[in-house]
Amino acid sequence: MEENSLLMEVIAKAQTWLVGNYNEETKAEIRRMLDSEDKTELIESFYRDLEFGTGGLRGIMGVGTNRINIYTVGAATQGLSNYLKAQFPDVPQISVVIGYDCRNNSNLFADISANIFSANGIKVYQFESLRPTPEASFAIRHLGCQSGIILTASHNPKEYNGYKAYWNDGGQMIAPHDENVITEVMKIKNVDEIKFTGNPALIEIIGEEIDKIYIENIKGITLSPESIQRNSDLKIVYTPIHGTGVALIPRALRAFGFTNIINVPEQDVTSGDFPTVISPNPEESAALDMAIKKAIATDADLVMASDPDADRLGVAVKNDKGEWVLVNGNQTALIFIYYLIRRWKELGKVAGKEYVVKTIVTTEIIKQIAERNDVECFDVFTGFKWIANVMRENEGIKNYIGGGEESYGFLPEEFARDKDAVSSCALMAEVTAWAKDNGKTLYELLQDIYVEYGYGKEKGISVVRKGKSGAEEIAQIMRDFSTNPPKEIAGSKVTIIKDYETLKMTNTVTGEVSDLEMPCTANVLQYFTEDGTKISVRPSGTEPKIKFYVEVRGNMSSRAEYDAADAAADAKIEAVRVSLGG
Repeated sequence: MEENSLLMEVIAKAQTWLVGNYNEETKAEIRRMLDSEDKTELIESFYRDLEFGTGGLRGIMGVGTNRINIYTVGAATQGLSNYLKAQFPDVPQISVVIGYDCRNNSNLFADISANIFSANGIKVYQFESLRPTPEASFAIRHLGCQSGIILTASHNPKEYNGYKAYWNDGGQMIAPHDENVITEVMKIKNVDEIKFTGNPALIEIIGEEIDKIYIENIKGITLSPESIQRNSDLKIVYTPIHGTGVALIPRALRAFGFTNIINVPEQDVTSGDFPTVISPNPEESAALDMAIKKAIATDADLVMASDPDADRLGVAVKNDKGEWVLVNGNQTALIFIYYLIRRWKELGKVAGKEYVVKTIVTTEIIKQIAERNDVECFDVFTGFKWIANVMRENEGIKNYIGGGEESYGFLPEEFARDKDAVSSCALMAEVTAWAKDNGKTLYELLQDIYVEYGYGKEKGISVVRKGKSGAEEIAQIMRDFSTNPPKEIAGSKVTIIKDYETLKMTNTVTGEVSDLEMPCTANVLQYFTEDGTKISVRPSGTEPKIKFYVEVRGNMSSRAEYDAADAAADAKIEAVRVSLGG
């Protein structure tokens, strides 16, 4: 009965699109779904409205309220326009930046959004062609805009596109702004309320002039120019994986002083179909296969890759056996934080007001490094918007060193407010040159960090559950963990439970319950055990999955113990997986 009720609701919703002012292509597609015996596609397309998650508006492209198309993008832009006009009544000319990546339809959605903003009297600075997400964040700040949007679905498969909304500080929107924009979008009950006819006089095309300033800012973050000068011919293989990093990342590397940049020609081809990879995600090893083959052929020193909108960074290095191995997101953040804090101290830049930021699911070793060096470490929710929020709150008060998350995103500067693969690639090359200057490889530097601070290994386990039934199952899994928390995990007693839905932390040994200081609640649970294991559980904000983040700890007294520590960690992670019912 419930399924029949949902179907009737979906059909009624779809039929409003048939009588509304939608184009014929859209109506024909709806008729096809309505006429089909299998109504699954119809239900998936209309059973809900897309909402802003940790990554903004993101979904599969297609017809319907639960899909990315010119009408859902249009409604989001009209709602944002309405909200901006209400929020900034005294600003003589409200302005926004529009950026977009290589995905199919990103350019189309950018043009439509520019028309809608301008039709609402809002000045638009639109990039002439695809640009990295962090550059658009930079442009919002540089141009003094009130907001901005970027059309991208980051590292998602080619069927996806998305719409990231930014506030005047260059960071992604958080509450109350994201929620208020959704409220404004929900007020739009008729497609005719969306002003699609633009005002060309209010649309200004930007490009190279912003590129130059952005690159010049990136050049200014270098901490070891002498090391770069001595190792300027470092062999660096870089691939944009068909995305927006193709022009600016090699340019940033050259601005730093690196001269030997080796490209992967097949992947320099800009394409939303990502023809050489199954997924354009630098978190997946297959995405770096071609770059690693190029590195083997050229005897390179470093491999780097960026995702389609150039905000995430993937890295591969040679190990002590001469084999190419991937550096995961936690390790990348770890290397960056270690290097930045060490160089800041050596250069006399640490004055007692410095801080770093990590997400709650990112390695705890970062916190150890910070605390041991008298640098404050902020823990924030998953999603780089929360790192930007800490930067916003501390601007002019404390000194930001760097911030990152386990999902391959890092920001080593303050002039952008989203993860930045452009500056991160340049800095990672610098770290490699600095390590070489100090007689070690990047791989050996990572090993030395583990010797100094203890070994740690992390693994993400995702359980995918698609559609409406999947969403319900994910919700039930979270309820089960909350109401019946594990008492032990892989043979080690759970001593601390953090429930970010209630913002309570429970010490299971003493029974003490204390408050968690966070800006809002979140559907995340964490369990800490006696042996240093940390388990984080949360539903994804952008994909139909529930994520388990596992971190286990061990010890190393020398580089020679790395393989043994790694094997012990693998065994512990497997025991955790079994313990969690995986």
